[in-house]
Amino acid sequence: MKKIVILGAGESGAGAAVLAKSKGFDVFVSDMSSIKDKYKKLLDEHDIRWEERQHSENEILSADEIIKSPGIPDEAPIIQKAIAKDIHIISEIEFAGRYTSSKMICITGSNGKTTTTSLIYHIFKEAGYDVGLAGNIGNSLALQVAETPHEYYIIELSSFQLDNMYDFKADVAVLLNITPDHLDRYDNNMQNYVDAKMRIVQNQTEKDYFIYWYDDPIIKQELEKYDIHSYQCPFSAVKKSGVIAYMEEGQYVIEQSDNDFRIPQDELALKGVHNLYNQFAAGLAALVSGISREHIRHALSTFPGVEHRLENAGVYNGVQFINDSKATNVDACYYALESMTTPTILILGGKDKGNDYNEIKQLVDEKCKALVFLGADNTKLLDFFHDFNGEIRDTHSMKECVAECKKIATAGDTVLLSPCCASFDLFHNMEDRGEQFKTLVKE
Repeated sequence: MKKIVILGAGESGAGAAVLAKSKGFDVFVSDMSSIKDKYKKLLDEHDIRWEERQHSENEILSADEIIKSPGIPDEAPIIQKAIAKDIHIISEIEFAGRYTSSKMICITGSNGKTTTTSLIYHIFKEAGYDVGLAGNIGNSLALQVAETPHEYYIIELSSFQLDNMYDFKADVAVLLNITPDHLDRYDNNMQNYVDAKMRIVQNQTEKDYFIYWYDDPIIKQELEKYDIHSYQCPFSAVKKSGVIAYMEEGQYVIEQSDNDFRIPQDELALKGVHNLYNQFAAGLAALVSGISREHIRHALSTFPGVEHRLENAGVYNGVQFINDSKATNVDACYYALESMTTPTILILGGKDKGNDYNEIKQLVDEKCKALVFLGADNTKLLDFFHDFNGEIRDTHSMKECVAECKKIATAGDTVLLSPCCASFDLFHNMEDRGEQFKTLVKE
């Protein structure tokens, strides 16, 4: 009996364990942190061996194959030892893909992944398709394949997941953009990160589709290196040669041979240029999957948006509070600032991932009346924005941060939590950061 070891017992790891057990493998799960009770219960129900707060090397290094949580870096000692022993290391998505012939619509990019993935899922659900949501959001793909299989899966993929995918194929691959992110995990080498993102097109055939932003300079440069076999569906903000989705005279347009698909821009639920791109990608993914125009039109006009992404957290004394905790890189914060129309108090900070704040400096100067830094160590932010012509506050907890924002803000202002950074210095994750913000605003 072949042995599968799963490192990390979160949503993806626990799901992979259940699928591996159902396929007859000897399964062992190991997590250096404590395992949540719901995942312990799931593992126990399937008679799967597990351990927490340690890695037993004799168990792990006797594996035929290892399924690694995307949160574990390759530099982790146990991963280095597994590599030294030539143990094959894969992701949960790669493993799950071996046991299903369902259609896979896969979305990646530095920004907009969650919104686009959620919107595509919304369109499929509205159209009555048998569809599952997986990857970075939704439930474990492996667990769904094992226990609640679907005909279609909409999968948000991070670069970390793509790193450990080899034979998996996306029937529809969506690449939204590539901008600097997670460089701390890629030896501060942008090309390493770019290479990970481009894995979204690996193994595609002429029967598959590749949807991408035509004007992204990095994607454009990378495409010259690749022999893409799938049918290409580029989108842009404006009509130009080679593009099949664009804006024209206030109309959202997707070109089709028989009759172009058009929607007035003011009927689209999501506003802002960045969301226009997300909606092009989603509309294209739905059309190439055979969903009717009527269902797509209705879904694009009714989508409620995504939690922690430019989410309205409430109004207090005439001050609007916006939760954009998902903005974990500089580009995401840029898009958020771009959409601000009132004097803004911007909350920045967290675990820096090699950020270059020059990209938002001009917008900060134009839009912001104050900066409130929120992190365990805000030295880099304090140094970079030392000449900012407005108030600056240095805080180290969400309670302190929101209290300072309340002091600074006056009626008509906007307080924007769009941190540019990962959340792991002070919070469990970006959801925890956003929830704490919303709770304090409500209070």
